[in-house]
Amino acid sequence: MTESRYAEAGVDIDAKAAALSRAREAIRSTFTAGVIGDVGGFGGLFRPDFSAYREPVLVASTDGVGTKLKVAAAAGRHDTCGADLVNHCVNDILVQGARPLFFLDYVAAGRLEPDVLEAVIAGVARGCRENGTALIGGETAEMPGVYAPGDYDVAGTIVGVVDRERILDGSRIVAGDLALGLASAGLHTNGYSLARKIFFDELGLQPGDRAPGLRGTIADALLAPHLSYLRALEPLLAQGLVHGMAHITGGGFYDNIPRVLPEGLDVVIRSGSWEVLPVFEAIARLGKVSFEEMHRVFNMGIGMVVFISPADLQRVAAAWTESGWRWFAIGNVKAGGRRRVVIEQASA
Repeated sequence: MTESRYAEAGVDIDAKAAALSRAREAIRSTFTAGVIGDVGGFGGLFRPDFSAYREPVLVASTDGVGTKLKVAAAAGRHDTCGADLVNHCVNDILVQGARPLFFLDYVAAGRLEPDVLEAVIAGVARGCRENGTALIGGETAEMPGVYAPGDYDVAGTIVGVVDRERILDGSRIVAGDLALGLASAGLHTNGYSLARKIFFDELGLQPGDRAPGLRGTIADALLAPHLSYLRALEPLLAQGLVHGMAHITGGGFYDNIPRVLPEGLDVVIRSGSWEVLPVFEAIARLGKVSFEEMHRVFNMGIGMVVFISPADLQRVAAAWTESGWRWFAIGNVKAGGRRRVVIEQASA
């Protein structure tokens, strides 16, 4: 009997190690003042500075990129979804008023291609740098038989901090508040199973093809970045202008907004009050997807809904306009409801 080797079972330790070695500088480029140690430890070390907080509370979240990765793999673009992952996680804790401290990533595949792994990690590192958060650890796993050839998965965990008295839990939202929407760049990281079904399975198109109504290729539209709203909202949070927020991810408007509403309130959203991106119009038209289903699955061009007092609208508008953020007044909060979202369709 000949000697068996791990590589013959589909796991190439040397290739993975080489890719991680090349990614070291990208990872180090994310290190902030709190990072202790270097890349490669069994655990990441971080010493936070809580001197600016009266009662610091840690906020943590874990998420993935979903089947957007299938589009990235088919298009051969592997350097974007890592940043999408970081931005998604940043937004999730931002909803509770938290700023990010550090991030951990997880990359798994049936076979880890060194160039792909390096590109994915570089994307994660870029997202961390842009959000001022440190990439202090992670894991890579080769699992032949679990993932199909060419497939891989990416997930991440973020930890941030907020002062207890500044936690946003929705309790500050009151009847009469305005709902403002910060524009998205596209699907962000949700709804890809439906989008892929329509474009690729039903219409038989390829990522490099163009579809009616799209400004570029299908890959261009579907791989548009998941934006981080940290820079847009940090100044408003510092001034106490934000009453609550909803990150519009899986579940769209109908499922995400009620998560931050107090009992006895509804939110009325006015469709037509913002620019719906061409990719959503194409999906609805080509896939014959209903109005309600579109707003339940996709963000429809609104990545974050922010609730403020009408008295603060001028200050918020000035801050966003000056810093170049695209935003829309999309609705308001009504009393006497049951934590519902009502979307009023624009007149034909």
